[in-house]
Amino acid sequence: MRWSGQELQTEQVGALPGLARLNNLVRSVQTPEFAGITFHEILCKSALNHVPGQSALPFGYTINPYRGCSHACTYCFARPTHQYLDLDAGKDFDSEIIVKVNVAEVLKRELSKPTWGRHPVALGTNTDPYQRAEGRYRLMPGIIAALADSKTPISILTKGTLLRRDLDLLAEASEHVPVDLAMSIAIYDDGLRDDDLQQSVEPGTPTTKARLATVTAVRERGLDCGVFLMPILPFLTDTRAHLDEALRQAKAAGATSVLYSGLNLKPAVKDWYLRWLDREHPELVARYLELYAGGQYAPKEYRTWLAARIKPLIRAHGLERGIVDPSTGGLRSSALPSSPERMPPPAAHLSPTFTPVRAPGPGPETWPTIDHGPGSLKLDPGAEAPRSLIAAELPPDLAPTLF
Repeated sequence: MRWSGQELQTEQVGALPGLARLNNLVRSVQTPEFAGITFHEILCKSALNHVPGQSALPFGYTINPYRGCSHACTYCFARPTHQYLDLDAGKDFDSEIIVKVNVAEVLKRELSKPTWGRHPVALGTNTDPYQRAEGRYRLMPGIIAALADSKTPISILTKGTLLRRDLDLLAEASEHVPVDLAMSIAIYDDGLRDDDLQQSVEPGTPTTKARLATVTAVRERGLDCGVFLMPILPFLTDTRAHLDEALRQAKAAGATSVLYSGLNLKPAVKDWYLRWLDREHPELVARYLELYAGGQYAPKEYRTWLAARIKPLIRAHGLERGIVDPSTGGLRSSALPSSPERMPPPAAHLSPTFTPVRAPGPGPETWPTIDHGPGSLKLDPGAEAPRSLIAAELPPDLAPTLF
């Protein structure tokens, strides 16, 4: 597949009962570079996920190239999604990663359908598309290219500094479609604690410093970048000092907006998070049990108190409050109007075409041209014109066999 140069320790198909029921599992892979993690490579049947009925918006679309996440954030709300394959929401979520190896090719096919309305598509709303394995599987460039080529707006939320690898591609995509980027950074060094909390509660993630540097890199490339200050952990990161320092650092890094929310503990997530809390901060377990006795959300009184504390700080640091897309839970696409009432009808699909062009003089007989109408770009390997990264990353047309 996409593990060039890697020595496989094992290939084990059907080792887990839930995965054995999949009819599209290619193989299960372990490699020395990712000790303790097994990657289950599958051929997906669809790439676009429709998120219906979550809000007044008529649609919401997401793409999840991976299931499970080696970032291993103890609070991750997506943990229960692993249970559909008889995998647990705790350690299995961190170490049994489902990889949709053909996701870009399938996406390109779906976006070419005449019925596709070029609705905004969000990535990173479930599991992180820039987790460590993306450095090997390299699924995101094909996804970004397919979305941009089809004139589909893109939004990406990530903790992964690997986003920097694709900034040139995203910058080119932003010339064709709205591109909205956000970095998730929940924990900051406020001078009262070191980085131990961040590395303890989200052990597989890049450091806060590295993520802030990625925000700056995005801004230096001419793109906006929001910061998701979430989740705010009760009694750990909800102090005025921590919130003030967090917003100061986000602003200094160049963040163009900030979004925040308190901790959400679904039942399966709650069990895993409380195990961590009992191990690292046992003095807080009783307070959490009381705070979340009514369900997965902290009570309204706490949320009102938190809003009253952080909103003045957001204004004081000159940051704009970002808007969450209620359909996907990610960053709201700038392609959407300010209210659902102003929502335009779905755009008629305009599929780009690829036309062979005879090359002048010796050399290859043809090279591709992307026909978007007037001013279409010709990609001559021997010419001095800038090379289109979108065209270079477009996945080939495939009709994969599902096992």
